Amino acid sequence: MDSSSAVVRWVQRPEGSNWGDFGPDDQVGRMNLITNTIRRAAMDEVVDGQAFALSLPLDCPGGVGLADSRLAPRLFSSVHEGHHMSNLPLGESDVCNDDGVTLFTQYSTQWDSLAHWGRLFDADGDGVAEPVFYNGYRAELQVCAGTRSEGMGSQSLGIENLAVTGVQGRGVLVNLVEAFGPGRTWVNLERLKDAMSAQNVEVRQGDVLLLYTGFGDELMRMYGAPDRIALEKVGAVLDGSDNSLLEWIDQSGIVAICSDNMAVEGFDPALKRSGAKGLLPLHDLCLFRLGIHLGELWWLTDLATYLAEHRRHAFLLTAPPLRLPGAVGSPVTPVATV
Repeated sequence: MDSSSAVVRWVQRPEGSNWGDFGPDDQVGRMNLITNTIRRAAMDEVVDGQAFALSLPLDCPGGVGLADSRLAPRLFSSVHEGHHMSNLPLGESDVCNDDGVTLFTQYSTQWDSLAHWGRLFDADGDGVAEPVFYNGYRAELQVCAGTRSEGMGSQSLGIENLAVTGVQGRGVLVNLVEAFGPGRTWVNLERLKDAMSAQNVEVRQGDVLLLYTGFGDELMRMYGAPDRIALEKVGAVLDGSDNSLLEWIDQSGIVAICSDNMAVEGFDPALKRSGAKGLLPLHDLCLFRLGIHLGELWWLTDLATYLAEHRRHAFLLTAPPLRLPGAVGSPVTPVATV
């Protein structure tokens, strides 16, 4: 029940979901599992104090990029008293620059909010499926209600809810390049567990799971002119059709999955191949059912290299998104401290 509007959002929840487990009005899902104790324990993973920025340049991939709907950032000078603030003289001796940016929130290194992915589901038990998102928040009522262009914003589940948690805890990295090479490999649970075992990766409740696939290396090599067809052959992707993998994600207690590729899981680029769990089964599980946030297009190469050389896998991760009310995604510059 939504305490602010006294509206019952759902009377039945999707199979395998955790709706309501963190409270009827929860909007951050499994991020609730990062307690003060877990955050403090994550700081014990810092040994050398070295920090790694895990963000691509925010104008990478470049141009139209990997999705026609997402465009590169555009910087422009702001205006003061009719003058563009580009090396603008102020007073007798000062010079000032000031600018603005038009930014697509999911163009480059990003977080998906829980408002990013929902599905048709009969939440109110009347036999008719309606568009609904995590914890029963309804499309058009609480998620992206209102206009579809200017002024669009999500009244619930926006990225600002993730931002206020601080997003700081223990990160663990699985090096899928080391395990399978740089080519396209569909990773089911058996393959993931093999890689984790070989690299002595231990996953704990409250962890953020990072997957280094090599996709980001190729993307940076193409910086400014990405070849989407070539990129479809690069880097490991999670196999969302593997039910045992989905079950492990649920039972592991992880709060987020982040990778250097697009979408974390493998998918049909035409978005036409849909099964019982929708177009993107892992998105359905994580964003819709469990409130597990997804991070995409992170730059993991430098961190992965360091961890491989030192035979480590865990670190302190700090990765808050922009506190932009109503946004369904956000650029992010995550920092791993080792």
